[in-house]
Amino acid sequence: MKSKFVRVLMALLIMLAPLVAYPKSADAAASKFITSVNTTSKVVALTFDDGADGANTNKILDILAKNNVKATFFLTGSGANNHPQYIKNIAAKGHQLGNHSYTHPDFTKLTATQMKSELDRTEALIKSLTGKTTKPIFRAPFGAVNSAVLSGVGAAGYGYTIQWNIDTIDWKGLTASQINTKVQANIKPGSIVLMHTGAGAPGTPLALPTMISQLKAKGYKFVTVSQLLAYQNTSTSKTYTVKSGDTLYSIARAYGVTVAALAAANKITNYNLISVGQVLVIPGTIVTPPPATTVKYTVKSGDTLYKIATMYNTTVAKIAAANNITNVSLISVGQVLTIPR
Repeated sequence: MKSKFVRVLMALLIMLAPLVAYPKSADAAASKFITSVNTTSKVVALTFDDGADGANTNKILDILAKNNVKATFFLTGSGANNHPQYIKNIAAKGHQLGNHSYTHPDFTKLTATQMKSELDRTEALIKSLTGKTTKPIFRAPFGAVNSAVLSGVGAAGYGYTIQWNIDTIDWKGLTASQINTKVQANIKPGSIVLMHTGAGAPGTPLALPTMISQLKAKGYKFVTVSQLLAYQNTSTSKTYTVKSGDTLYSIARAYGVTVAALAAANKITNYNLISVGQVLVIPGTIVTPPPATTVKYTVKSGDTLYKIATMYNTTVAKIAAANNITNVSLISVGQVLTIPR
């Protein structure tokens, strides 16, 4: 009798299983995969991956400082352990910090939990050394990326997975001339250049002075990755077809936009009323700032000081000070902010 009851109970559970509401993993916004930025402005981001030795880090920092260039360094936890002072020097010079994992594994072979561990351990170490975050940018070891990686990385708080469109392959021991030729031959507005700080790339510090001077002669301005993203043209909006179970909130999260922006772009007055099959325009999330020494930014719906500070690679405190803001939670749509450089 008891075994019959158990069989009936199990049968009921199997029948009811499809009715159980499980959280959708799609609600966590996937990291955006960036190889370069679509812009007409002559801007370029020099990026350096820091590995276990970081032998050329200080040489690179000296050259960047002499040329008044800010760059982006993707840091590993193993490198930060081996040369913590170098990491402190990078941050002290005002360069942007990104996450390059802790042990430099192939992320396509990791679970989401393992990805998060790699990222969290590195973030905690870098923060303890510099007081700065590596979010929201990540670079995959070996450039190994797939949809599972983008989902896992996005869920861990890294909204952008930064690849490159110019690979100097300096780690192969190329000469300064070979490295610079690769850059000059492939440069375009919005480029992201990949280089390394390790001893295996001795040509990189030798190539930098000429590379920088030639790019400047061509009219290029050097920016960090977050600054580069701010030049992304917004003229090419995406569309999304509403599926069963979607909400404006889940779609907004998936594309990294606000519900208000999504509703405004589609003239939706009731956030709860969208229908399956409805085609939504996904508004651009990044604005094009004026290429001036002092940048002005007009606050838009959904903006926060933290979001604006991250976009321009500065701090909330600096923006607040530059605009005499005493309550960092109080900014208004249409307000024009001065962005300190």
